[in-house]
Amino acid sequence: MRLLRFIGLVALLGACSGGGEPVDTTPATPTTSPTTGGSSTSSPPEVPPPSTPSTPTTESVPELVGLAYEAVAEGVEFPIWLAPWTQDQSLVGLRDGRIHSFDGSTVSTEPLVDIAVSTSGERGLLGFDVGGDDTVFVHYSDSSGDTVVSEVTLSTGSERVLLTVSQPASNHNGGTLQFGPDGMLYLGLGDGGGANDRFGHGQNTDTLLGGIVRIDPESGDSELWSYGLRNPYRFWIDGDVFYIGDVGQNAYEEIDVVPFRSDGYNFGWPITEGLHCFSPRSDCEVEGITLPLVEIAHDDAGACAVTGGVVYRGSAIPELDGHYLYSDYCGGWLRSFLFDGSEAVEHRDWTDDVGVPGRVVSFGMDHTGEIYVLTPDGIRRIVPVR
Repeated sequence: MRLLRFIGLVALLGACSGGGEPVDTTPATPTTSPTTGGSSTSSPPEVPPPSTPSTPTTESVPELVGLAYEAVAEGVEFPIWLAPWTQDQSLVGLRDGRIHSFDGSTVSTEPLVDIAVSTSGERGLLGFDVGGDDTVFVHYSDSSGDTVVSEVTLSTGSERVLLTVSQPASNHNGGTLQFGPDGMLYLGLGDGGGANDRFGHGQNTDTLLGGIVRIDPESGDSELWSYGLRNPYRFWIDGDVFYIGDVGQNAYEEIDVVPFRSDGYNFGWPITEGLHCFSPRSDCEVEGITLPLVEIAHDDAGACAVTGGVVYRGSAIPELDGHYLYSDYCGGWLRSFLFDGSEAVEHRDWTDDVGVPGRVVSFGMDHTGEIYVLTPDGIRRIVPVR
């Protein structure tokens, strides 16, 4: 066990991922077509959409005209994640290593956790999930720039390290840490950084880099659950369905949507980028590769690095129940779609309603199930316009 300390480092860069790019709301037709060469998994297996205990109804509310952003915590310096904590509080993590309580309108002055982190490049506090009223599991870059996943006891500040992973570069450090339907922790890690899968991790199943890692929260035992990802900076688990925003390189961003299964998936990087063969390949073999549900081209509304979002399960906007909201670090737009169990439907661009708040670092969900958009200078709640 070790006692956490705080280093006051100023967040300078976005925690998305270097060289990343945006996602298009309609899958594009490949210009350099992958070849199937047998029975390939070119789309997610069909699965019924997740259900919730009670389905919101729109009968008692006025018609939804649009959405808007409500500023709730302006001036908060580089928030990177927001998650429900207790019945009346959420937690907000800042890139510099601090985690504060949040009641829906105010971020606490004093942090509950102060972690010494490196914030060079794309490093810092990158994600967390709540283990209980007094426990939080955190993912951050330590002072050497390496990945650390640990369990922190809030009342004492003590830390139990579960996993460390050496990072060869300061970008593509991944981000999200979230409990899955099996009670295990899932962690997104990039391919090690650089360009063109410089370190050869994308298709290497002997490393934890370039994929989604499954961690036993009790023992700390870890394994590579899915691979072939460039930088899965933000993913979201809704029931037993995974939504993964994987940041691309030269031309395309992608969102992968797959049902949970024990043996995971190969998402193709660096064989594929989005729905295309990764340049300079003119054709590629995609047998065994799971292709994305949504692709976003880099010439689409200023996209450069997809910011994977969350599935709405709140009560204020019942019309959006089950819809996945997402954005892009550079483009700053707001889009959504509904996964019907086999494909993305009901695509919607809400940007004309809400505007562009700046660089979108992350989404978050509070203790009431409502959704927030996080930018380097503050937190905004997504609210209905009726």
